[in-house]
Amino acid sequence: MSTPANPIRLFVTHNWEESDDYTRVFEYLEAPRTFYYRNTSEPKARRSIDRESQREELRRQIAPSEVVIVLPAVYRAAPELVQFQMNFAKSADRPIVSLENFGSTDPLPKEIRDLADEIVPWHERDLIDALRRQARHEDTTRWDTIEFKLD
Repeated sequence: MSTPANPIRLFVTHNWEESDDYTRVFEYLEAPRTFYYRNTSEPKARRSIDRESQREELRRQIAPSEVVIVLPAVYRAAPELVQFQMNFAKSADRPIVSLENFGSTDPLPKEIRDLADEIVPWHERDLIDALRRQARHEDTTRWDTIEFKLD
């Protein structure tokens, strides 16, 4: 279970900048106030122009993570870069949780569908449950209570 002393370490795909979807993920993760995580992604890290140096920096960011979150909008903006991040995550035996397209019903690219261990909608509870399942193999069965009145 994620606790303040043992947060889930996660990496969120990026193309060296904080996009709207990148920022939105953290708004979702912080909403319940009972989910503890440590972000290993550093989109503002000083990056080299050299492609291999950029890849080495991404490897350094992904290596300590327990789970990788893929953002389809970032994939559309920089497919080769996000493909590299997904491939490295798989080679490092890190599970991948992909979010669906935000505000759109368009299907996810085949490359994301093929590598994702789980695909979830933009819903804070679904995202957090998927991260707990994939990173820590935690059972996330929840019971919803529905109240209604009989007339």
